[in-house]
Amino acid sequence: MTFEALTEKIKSLAAAKGGIGSSIKFATNAGNIFLTADGTVSNDDLGADCTIKVSQDDLEGLMSGALNPMTAFMFGKLKIDGDMSVAMKLKDLF
Repeated sequence: MTFEALTEKIKSLAAAKGGIGSSIKFATNAGNIFLTADGTVSNDDLGADCTIKVSQDDLEGLMSGALNPMTAFMFGKLKIDGDMSVAMKLKDLF
């Protein structure tokens, strides 16, 4: 999946479910995906309540369910900066 397709997929999920009440930035090797508190998605590099550093491939795996978020965290495949409780809200989005 291309980075643009991944961004569009997150946009469609956010549009269907709305925002999660906090801002999240996915910092990937291909670029940033920024999700505002109200569910707007962009590729801006803005400050967020929670920043998740993850490779594009691992983000795809998390979204598809092929990669368990806790396993990814424990093995260092994703790093969380900021409010960890915000990261826990992602299960509602994905």
